[in-house]
Amino acid sequence: MNQAHIHLLLTHLPIVGSLLGVLALLAGFAFRSEPVKRTALGLFLFAALSAIPTFLTGEGAEEMVENVPGVQEGLIGRHEDMASIFIWLISGLGLLSIATLAASLKNASLSKALYAITLISSLATAGMATQVGATGGKIRHTEIG
Repeated sequence: MNQAHIHLLLTHLPIVGSLLGVLALLAGFAFRSEPVKRTALGLFLFAALSAIPTFLTGEGAEEMVENVPGVQEGLIGRHEDMASIFIWLISGLGLLSIATLAASLKNASLSKALYAITLISSLATAGMATQVGATGGKIRHTEIG
């Protein structure tokens, strides 16, 4: 298994994790459920952690496909640029989720503010996740047969 295979296997985890986290956080707010909101924080942390190997295997995947006929270098570059922004957003969201979880266990007034910031951050991050996925999906992956 090469880095392109690994990248393709992992790539959905941070995207789906961030989207499910947004849905869970919205449900937690709607149902006023602290356990559901904490589950969302766990999903964001999972998405952030899974983004690390996904991002790190991207360069190796690029090397595998950049000379494949029909693959446009511009698409790879756009995907790489968006992924570079996404890794910072999802990393920040992961750290924010840890802080929000800690606050939710100790300080109710601080946790309300952090949950609101987390929601806004998660919406931006999930939006970028879908864009990274969409640009990556436009790249042909004939190398895996």
